[in-house]
Amino acid sequence: MTAQQLRERISELGLTGRSFLTIHDFSPAEVLALLDLATELKAAQKRREPHPVLAGRAVALIFMKTSTRTRVSFEIGVEQLGAQPMFLSAGDIQLRVGETIKDTANVMSRYVDCIMIRTFAQKDVDDLAEYGQIPVINGLTDTHHPCQGMADALTIREHCGRLEGVKLVYSGDGNNVAHSLAEVGAKTGMHVVICTPEGYRPDMDIIARARADAAQTGATIELTSDLQAAAKDADVIYTDTFTSMGQEAEHDVRLAALKAFQVNMDLVRDAGPQVKVMHCLPAHWGEEITEEVLYSPNSVVFDQAENRLHAQKAIMAAVIR
Repeated sequence: MTAQQLRERISELGLTGRSFLTIHDFSPAEVLALLDLATELKAAQKRREPHPVLAGRAVALIFMKTSTRTRVSFEIGVEQLGAQPMFLSAGDIQLRVGETIKDTANVMSRYVDCIMIRTFAQKDVDDLAEYGQIPVINGLTDTHHPCQGMADALTIREHCGRLEGVKLVYSGDGNNVAHSLAEVGAKTGMHVVICTPEGYRPDMDIIARARADAAQTGATIELTSDLQAAAKDADVIYTDTFTSMGQEAEHDVRLAALKAFQVNMDLVRDAGPQVKVMHCLPAHWGEEITEEVLYSPNSVVFDQAENRLHAQKAIMAAVIR
């Protein structure tokens, strides 16, 4: 497929100009279309076929939080699509310091064609999208991690051969990753079980929205504290750090509260040989996951990390004018 044919294919999706703030904002058909596009772009890259569908565009990459995977995958992805990436750290810009978000959004809209932001408050992402005239992509906030959720769905589909009916068990803190997994699971027909101790459950407003979406696709969203029961016959077991950025002072308390939710080889063996293990990284060996599991034959963690690149390229290609 030539770059022009790919542009025409992308145009047919009808997502140009949309912001990507949460997975909930997109219909089941749109989520699946983005995953299909990610698969096409991944295949093109594996064939070493250039696909500069965003030639002449520029993407601002704003990082109010430090990053490894998000920065590298977005910078490389922007360049592979033919656009120019512009990295901006918290020290490079005056966001909410010397300038309002409204002013920043309007100024940036005159310079670049898209903003990706990795930050703390979801409101900052929402405000950039509201006040600007270009698409905004949520690279991570304290409540949502939608690009990760799309990469996760891509990985599950590759390894399980489907999304509909897959049993995905998430273990640990009910954080931004848990929220986005609930949303993407609801849109694609998965059975998502979120296992947390009391006091660490996900935001119930987000779960309510995901359950409303699930009613349209046959998905289910379950909350429980019984990890061992939930893991039985799971297709996927997923975990994330017990202590996210900004929560470092709570580390010891969190580790004590969440230690029973560690993903280790005993849990993997109890789940069965079919189970795939996922982690969005960085991993903390001996806390939420063991090194043995991370490097076991059941682990698809590094395929999952790679798929950040392909999922994000699909999002950018689809929404940037």
